[in-house]
Amino acid sequence: MRKFFFSALVLVTFFSCGDGDLQIETIDFDSISIQYCDDPVASSNNILFKINGDEALILNLQSGALNNGVVGDTITTESAVSSQSTITYRIFSDDVSSDYFCDDIPLATPTVVDEIEAEDGSVFIETIIDADTTNYVHTITLSGISFVTTSGERITNLTIDEFGEVTTTIPN
Repeated sequence: MRKFFFSALVLVTFFSCGDGDLQIETIDFDSISIQYCDDPVASSNNILFKINGDEALILNLQSGALNNGVVGDTITTESAVSSQSTITYRIFSDDVSSDYFCDDIPLATPTVVDEIEAEDGSVFIETIIDADTTNYVHTITLSGISFVTTSGERITNLTIDEFGEVTTTIPN
């Protein structure tokens, strides 16, 4: 009987161990502030990112997505994920800082442990003029973002709807 319990314990332990794959259950960046290296510009690609400890969510907006439009109008721009703009989720070996993204010479550490590109979804940008300044305010939201891991599993419980706000200046 003792051999049976020992064998059963060994089998349970053997089959309950993971194969080492990283399991990502949630991506939560709603309460994290948006960052960027260079001030956003309406006429070029813009790299915006959010850092949460050892995770980062990187949004590469297509050129022209920050549409300044006409003063007095509210403009809503849509950019399709993967074909126009890209969203990348990265997990690092340790906490990461904005220096990782902004330094001319990339830092050696932390290293990227896992990287997943969004396969589907939309980036919506609502643009208004700030009445007190000469700036356009762009509110960026994400919709229907779909990440699929290398093992083919979809990441569930995505809470990254509100990406944040950036401003661009009104051209003279």
